[in-house]
Amino acid sequence: MTAWLLSGLGLLILLLAGDALVRGAVNLSLRLGVPALIVSLTIVAFGTSAPELLIAISAIKENAPGIALGNVVGSNTANILLVLGVPALLATLHTSECDSRKNYVFMLLATVLFIGLAFCGVFNLASGAILLAALSLVLFNAFREARAHRKACGDACAEDDELEGLEEADPDMPYWKLSIYLILGLIGLPMGAHLLVDNATVIARTYGVSETVIGLTLVAVGTSLPELATTVMAALRRQADVALGNVIGSNMFNLLAIVGIATLFGRIPVDPEFLQFDLWVMLGASLLLIPFVFFKKDITRGWGLVLTLLYGIYIVSLLA
Repeated sequence: MTAWLLSGLGLLILLLAGDALVRGAVNLSLRLGVPALIVSLTIVAFGTSAPELLIAISAIKENAPGIALGNVVGSNTANILLVLGVPALLATLHTSECDSRKNYVFMLLATVLFIGLAFCGVFNLASGAILLAALSLVLFNAFREARAHRKACGDACAEDDELEGLEEADPDMPYWKLSIYLILGLIGLPMGAHLLVDNATVIARTYGVSETVIGLTLVAVGTSLPELATTVMAALRRQADVALGNVIGSNMFNLLAIVGIATLFGRIPVDPEFLQFDLWVMLGASLLLIPFVFFKKDITRGWGLVLTLLYGIYIVSLLA
């Protein structure tokens, strides 16, 4: 029971520290005159993935690489089946109004690249460099598109749009408050990651399940909670573009950035079970988005039920 409580505490610290770091970093950048465009494409993206990244690094250092890889693969599967499924049960996601085709294709390419590298048997510095190179191309494309939008719309209009999209933005936040956010984030993230990984490993050994399964379930669902909360609010506000864009962007970042950066701290061997089952579940879940992205279908309550049930079946199959 203690291990479960400490895992929950570690997860809570991670989520709060990640939020604090994003708020501090975003507002410090704006105070220093960094354009909101750059902040939204880099700091927010990295900051919201900080818990997953710290878990991956901590897991590698503590010789539990199954948790690192399980967290990434499990989070991506949860993001589609659970994070889109549960909000759709509350309110239809009007994805027919969104144009996410280009980013969705990038996400599929990132997924295929990740699976191809996984079949090498280990993620090392070379595969990490390939993933980070792909990430840089995605960020460059996003930056170029945002610049084009600004030119068409006008600088003031674009800047207002970007600041509006950053819920953490307060360019006038005092420096003492910025410092508190940054300190809490920088201290809390490694502390939370260490607590969660340590106790998740204890749970795995106690119940005779692998670290990989713990990473795919307990850790993955926990680190998907911020995305779930964001998507639920987006669904209730009828902002389907936010919901779908949040999932697509998060999945792409998980595959390219988290594993890419984590390889700088050590090799990540690939459990054969990933190659036989979990990677294909992740790919299959990704392909389920085709009707909503390309054929302008809404994610109705019926679809939400199907996605949520599929996730439940997947979790049961892991724990059986």
